Amino acid sequence: METPRVRIYTDYKSPYAFVANKRLFELEEAYGIELEWLPYTLRIPEFMGTVEERTPHFWRKVRYAYMDARRHANAQGLTMKGPRRIYDAFYASAGMLFAQRHGLFRPYHDTVFRRFWSHDLEIDELSEISGVIASIGGSSQQFEAYVHGPARAEHDRIIDEAEALGVFGVPTMVFNGELFWGGDRIDMLIERIQSPESIAKALGSRHRP
Repeated sequence: METPRVRIYTDYKSPYAFVANKRLFELEEAYGIELEWLPYTLRIPEFMGTVEERTPHFWRKVRYAYMDARRHANAQGLTMKGPRRIYDAFYASAGMLFAQRHGLFRPYHDTVFRRFWSHDLEIDELSEISGVIASIGGSSQQFEAYVHGPARAEHDRIIDEAEALGVFGVPTMVFNGELFWGGDRIDMLIERIQSPESIAKALGSRHRP
C-alpha cells in the first residue's frame, strides 16, 4: 500500500504553526503517513495591513490570538513569548529547505521554533540562521551560498505553488488535494486519512502498471 503523504505549509513566526508541531509529527507514527514540510512565509502587511492602519478591534483580536496560542503552548510545556516586532522569515524558510537536503530537518525545525519563541533567535538575521545550521552539524558557508544563490527563486516558487492550491495561512495541511487550515483541523485531517476512499486509493496504487 502506498504511504499516504500530507504536505504541511508552515512559518516559524506563526504561533499556531508552533503549537501544531507536536500533533503533526505524531501523525507519522500513529497513522503511518509521510509528512512533507514546506515553507509558506507569511507577508504580514499583506493580510494584516500596516501598523498605522490597524484598528483597536484588530489589536483585540491579536491579543486574544496570542493568549489562545499560549494556552496550547503551556499545555505542551513550551515557552511562547510574544514577538518583539514584525519579522521577515525568508532566511529561516531557506534554512528549512537547506536542512531538509542535508538530513538536518528535525533538529533545525525544532531549534528555530523553540529559540524564536523564547526570544533567543532573530529569524531575519542571516548570521543567526547560519549559526543554527552550524550548531546542528551543517555548513554555514554552504547555507549562505545557497541563500545568495538559488534559495530566493526556489522559495518564491513554493509560495506560488501553495497559493495556486489555495493556501493563505499556516499551518495548512494538504492531503489528496484537500486543504486543512489550522491545528484545530488535524482531527478532520485524520478522518480523511482513515476514510474508506483514502484507503482504497492507497491500495489501488499498488496495482497500477
